[in-house]
Amino acid sequence: MPLEEFRALLDRHARPDWTTAIDGVLISKVDRTEPPTPSMSGTVLAVIAQGAKRLALGDRVYEYGAGQYLVASVDLPLTGQFTRADPEHPALGFGLVLEPSAVAELLLRAEPGDTPRAGGSAPSGIAVCDAPAELLDAVVRLLRLLDEPRDRAVLAPLITREILWRVITGEQGAALRQLGLADSSLSHVSRAVRWIREHYAEPFRVEDVARLSGMSVSAFYRNFQSVTAMSPIQFQKQIRLQEARLLLTTRPGDIAGVGSRVGYDNPSQFSREYRRQFGAPPSQDAVRLRNTARSPAVALP
Repeated sequence: MPLEEFRALLDRHARPDWTTAIDGVLISKVDRTEPPTPSMSGTVLAVIAQGAKRLALGDRVYEYGAGQYLVASVDLPLTGQFTRADPEHPALGFGLVLEPSAVAELLLRAEPGDTPRAGGSAPSGIAVCDAPAELLDAVVRLLRLLDEPRDRAVLAPLITREILWRVITGEQGAALRQLGLADSSLSHVSRAVRWIREHYAEPFRVEDVARLSGMSVSAFYRNFQSVTAMSPIQFQKQIRLQEARLLLTTRPGDIAGVGSRVGYDNPSQFSREYRRQFGAPPSQDAVRLRNTARSPAVALP
């Protein structure tokens, strides 16, 4: 399907906070390129209608543009940058928040053999590929409901399930299928990711987190690296530094206190790792953040 209607719908219904009248549906509109910015991915399907974006997850780099989609099946710390966006041709994207319960319901409804069997190892938490015509058609029909409030409550859930099914049975369906399986490798890693995010300021033993996730230590290391492109300790460091950056926007003069709050006992180590991650020491970055317009709280990876 041509992308013209897709772009027109996104452009017309874009809001500053990127939300829409349909629960779980987001629209992004960005009219300029910015330096790479750290954020959390959320669990989301994102389809680009115009423009392009580059994402870094650990040592992996993903690029996707018009007519392509991304699946983020785990909430991961990313660094993202729109590489093609200007006022005349803004980057436009569609997002659908992924709920494990909705995926699980579809998997239960499917007949045996309708979906490939999930493998034993966990897929990457981020996947990108071209969007098939059937998926784009379903996304456009869902967006049309923004102009049809009478039909929205009844038809939006049906089309949302169709979109999920297209992805589940598509080229990058493995991650989404595992998202809906309570005992999949991806689900075990997601459990560990949630624990680290909730306890990021605390030291931990990898053996304990592996036990919490229900895996042996060797399987945990292997699957965690596959999903996140990082070791558990590297993942914790990413979360700490992102949280520190958020705190510095409101406490720019308390560098040592911010470092301590996110788990750094050594202020020099905090400043050194912060500078390596964000390109400037905490004191300089805090000034830059206060002088820069903040991005929307809701964003697409």
